[in-house]
Amino acid sequence: MRNQTQCTARWILFSLILLGLTPAATAIAENLLPPQQAIHNVSSQLQQKMKDKSFTRNFAHVVQFVDGVIDPHTDFNQIAQLVLGRHWRTATPQEQQRFKQEFKTLLVRTYSRAFVEYTDWSMRFRPLQMPNAATRIIVRTDILQPGRQAVDVSYRMLLQRGEWKVYDIIIEGVSLVTNYRTTFNDQIQKKGALSIVIDELAQRNAEALSGQGS
Repeated sequence: MRNQTQCTARWILFSLILLGLTPAATAIAENLLPPQQAIHNVSSQLQQKMKDKSFTRNFAHVVQFVDGVIDPHTDFNQIAQLVLGRHWRTATPQEQQRFKQEFKTLLVRTYSRAFVEYTDWSMRFRPLQMPNAATRIIVRTDILQPGRQAVDVSYRMLLQRGEWKVYDIIIEGVSLVTNYRTTFNDQIQKKGALSIVIDELAQRNAEALSGQGS
């Protein structure tokens, strides 16, 4: 059974992925299709900001910046619904909103931590066949690191009002949404209520953002 630590580790890997575009990848950006371009644009913004070491020393500012960069390109509504699964349908509107916000905070702060700590990754986009009327697509990439085997990473994306957004990431065949769904389903069954799980997640987020947790 996969636990929260494993899920977080995979999101850290996702963070590393987006932080590492090389000059070669930048040079071919104009040849990418729109869903690929969306991923490339996020990567480029983060890469440029990471060069400022004084900026990365202020974790609160990093979190705020990363949130602003990835939010327009990520469908957190869809992610929250997929992660909770059947529990989303039985949750109150308030619980749905709280879970979406706290889960987003979890992902953003995990992403931000990796943004501060890791470098030296590069991305290679695989060929993409995209029908003209496509509204959902899978963008496949290889993530490269010197001296290591390439990592197969795919992004499930959907088209919303002309913008391509990520709603799942698959690393070496393992879906992050599925991993988190298993984790939260186990926690809800153990604690007995979604509201308790949300409260505990909110507490962990608050401690991490205040520097008391991880």
